Amino acid sequence: MTCTFKGFVGGIDEAGRGPIAGPVVASCVIWQEIPGEKNGINDSKLLTERKRVELFEWIHENAYRVGIGISTQGEIERLNILHASLLSMERALMDTGIEPDLLLIDGNYRILSHPESKPVVKGDRRCFFIACASIIAKVTRDRIMDELHDLYPQYNFKKNKGYPTSEHLKAIKRYGPSPVHRRTFKGVKEYFV
Repeated sequence: MTCTFKGFVGGIDEAGRGPIAGPVVASCVIWQEIPGEKNGINDSKLLTERKRVELFEWIHENAYRVGIGISTQGEIERLNILHASLLSMERALMDTGIEPDLLLIDGNYRILSHPESKPVVKGDRRCFFIACASIIAKVTRDRIMDELHDLYPQYNFKKNKGYPTSEHLKAIKRYGPSPVHRRTFKGVKEYFV
């Protein structure tokens, strides 16, 4: 993985753009220096759940700061998923309590409030800093969806994490949408009638 820089470097990524239920969660992980041992850090989607949880703990123990930002289902529907994702990233940066010298963001959008932000396409696979944020965001969101499963077990959020699996769509047809479903998403609106 590339992306080297001296000073405080933050990586930002989000989890939860594709689901039809639950929030979008971003993380900003700031490092003062890259640790000598990177411990298998990679894009969260390429790791097992067990490895993600292990690295989640390792990042919290070793990073300079870790911030979380959340945009709710209501904000997603009001703003759209792109703008809600960017808002959650802004919140994650603010949650760290510092302004890094460089901010690397997964994707092709900058954080407008931070002049030293740089988008990195496929950054979660190419950059240590962004991969760390990817892991924190994914584990945090998965835990939120596990809690939502306890409130709405009929949708099996513990398994599908809010993604539109056939089982999930059948549950929506049978029980109707829950308060955490994103009713305006293309391709699934017909299930929320």
